[in-house]
Amino acid sequence: MKENPFSLWVNLSQSPLLWLTVTLTIYAITDSVSVATRRHPLANPVLHAIWIIAIFLVLTGTPYTVYFSGAQFVQFLLGPATVALAVPLYDNRKLVTTAILPMLVALLAGSITAVMSVILLTRAAGLPDEVILSLAPKSVTAAVAMGISETLHADPSLTAVAVILTGIMGAIVVTPLMNRSGITDFRARGFAAGIAAHGIGTARAFQVDEIAGVFAGLGMSLNALVTSFLTPLAVTALMR
Repeated sequence: MKENPFSLWVNLSQSPLLWLTVTLTIYAITDSVSVATRRHPLANPVLHAIWIIAIFLVLTGTPYTVYFSGAQFVQFLLGPATVALAVPLYDNRKLVTTAILPMLVALLAGSITAVMSVILLTRAAGLPDEVILSLAPKSVTAAVAMGISETLHADPSLTAVAVILTGIMGAIVVTPLMNRSGITDFRARGFAAGIAAHGIGTARAFQVDEIAGVFAGLGMSLNALVTSFLTPLAVTALMR
């Protein structure tokens, strides 16, 4: 008896290997398009991989939990990838040490602006407190931002969405914004990208220049630390 193709798909769709393969294949395709456009900001592979996979899941009626059973292996690699940023940082340690003071000033300015601006703007827009608390840590990497969100009794899922959108928007605008602003120092460009757009901005910085990537990784790491302390204080002070 001939097997029902639909039954075959149902069985196949439950396999974590399928969704891992789908994720890697789609990202490889979008990254190839990005390379073909000479890394144009609007051809960001993360941005396009997200909506293509989302459409694929909707069309196949696949729950996110089923998809994530395979995609979680990619998430697992985020930890080693973040740690690996220490290698180029170590190779360029002399260059980093010469810019410690400007970096500290920029770090404080960037962290304070990122947290306070979103709280003030969302309060002015009349958004609920839970939404404000969820959006406050949007400029740090997802794992840290979701931890901060849980501490504030906010919605970690909304925080994760805000983090991804912030990273994608930052990665898209950082290069044209820096070019228009006349900022040519890749240390400053990268550090700003890391503070404002965390991991996705750091990945974009490495595509543009290695030095920019080194400082973006440093900015991302330091901003996560500062924001972890700053966000609860800012929320307490501004939401009374």
